[in-house]
Amino acid sequence: MRARPAPARPAPGRRARRASAALLLPLLGVLVLLTAAAPAQAAGYRYWSFWRGADGGAWTYQQQGPAVAVPPDGAVDGWRFALSPDGGQDAAKPRTAAGFDGICAATPAQDGRKRVAVVLDFGTAEDAGASAAQPPEPRTACASVAPRATSAEVLAAVAPPLRYDSNGLLCAIAGYPKAGCGDQVDAGAAQPNSGAAASDHGSGPDLGLVAGGALVAVLAGGAVWQARRRRHS
Repeated sequence: MRARPAPARPAPGRRARRASAALLLPLLGVLVLLTAAAPAQAAGYRYWSFWRGADGGAWTYQQQGPAVAVPPDGAVDGWRFALSPDGGQDAAKPRTAAGFDGICAATPAQDGRKRVAVVLDFGTAEDAGASAAQPPEPRTACASVAPRATSAEVLAAVAPPLRYDSNGLLCAIAGYPKAGCGDQVDAGAAQPNSGAAASDHGSGPDLGLVAGGALVAVLAGGAVWQARRRRHS
């Protein structure tokens, strides 16, 4: 009876490569998680964002510019000056509820005219920045304008003077702010309580350095393990 051949064993070099791969795979997963967890940096801007009043006093971001949007009778236009981390839906909303009846109660309806309620929120001192004047208090107004009047014409009727840049971007409402137009601000300043967050991040270990150090340690450990395996082979 012939003896059964001993099962083939992988070469020492192959075993070492497999072991190294087994050590590296978990670390690669950790690196992916750390990268995904790192906060994204985005520029912030100081500007007037444009909103349309919705049911229940809520606000929805106005997709059209004020020179194009034509609000219907009974609409509510909202404006908020703020330092926002990004444009569009992420911009700061007016802090006053969008309520047409309360704003336009003292403005009677007229034939051949439409009424549009306007909410102006000039933002906070933090929104204004250290070099700007104290922002005015929020206020509301009711515009009685022609049926085809745009939101820009509505705003001009109740909150002059308006200031635009050469590209038609609305820079100031009721003269506020006196200077600047959509100024870009560093990413940290665009976040609430950015000073504390930046301080905490700066005092702690950098995730990239920690991950890089862990990778070096594992690679070094793998090299030592391979050398020992070769000596014992």
